[in-house]
Amino acid sequence: MTLKPLGDRVVLKQLVAEETTKSGIVLTGQTKEKPQQAEVIAVGPGAVEDGKIVPMEVKVGDQIIFSKYSGTEVKLDDEEYIIVKQSDILAIVQ
Repeated sequence: MTLKPLGDRVVLKQLVAEETTKSGIVLTGQTKEKPQQAEVIAVGPGAVEDGKIVPMEVKVGDQIIFSKYSGTEVKLDDEEYIIVKQSDILAIVQ
């Protein structure tokens, strides 16, 4: 099964949180904060404004940074995804 986002929505796969800090302290599951960095898995066609489709700025495979409390978490085939609007994406990591 696949997810096909509509409008200006983007499906993200969140990157794995670090298990240790830079100083070498191992973090438990409760103290790890989910990273705000993710990989783009699927992209919708774009928003419709004045009858025209506005093209998306991100593409599948991009590494992005998104707003901390944005999106909807979805679980599909034992995989967790986040669906966000393009406006919730803050930057593309290059």
